[in-house]
Amino acid sequence: MAQDEREVLDLLRFALKFLEDGGYGRSPHTPWRPTFVFEDSPTCPNMGDPARPHPCSECLLMKFVPDESQEETFPCSFIPLNEAGQTVDYFYRCGTQLEMEEVLAAWLRRQITRIEQQLATSTTPWPEERAEFSKLA
Repeated sequence: MAQDEREVLDLLRFALKFLEDGGYGRSPHTPWRPTFVFEDSPTCPNMGDPARPHPCSECLLMKFVPDESQEETFPCSFIPLNEAGQTVDYFYRCGTQLEMEEVLAAWLRRQITRIEQQLATSTTPWPEERAEFSKLA
């Protein structure tokens, strides 16, 4: 499980860096269309491939998608990003790009912090084990 969490953590860190570096701005290759959050990101297993050969179930972000949205065409667009339950799909319909990016960045930071804390506590040896390690040193 810790390995899976590390993979998710790496993915979220990468997604945050991509966002902060302006990755969701207009693409020079397709300036006529908007860039879509998650699906136009290097975090998407199908990025840049309109045939979408990889099922979304292979994506590490699926762990954040509510059960009722798992079968959507782009399930990652239905990840609740804040306490109000706003999603990328919500911001496409009712918000601005800037609002979406701010909420997305905050969500990514919260998830990164949560997983880092989980990993820190799960990899910290129990007091008895620490005592054993110190005897070996």
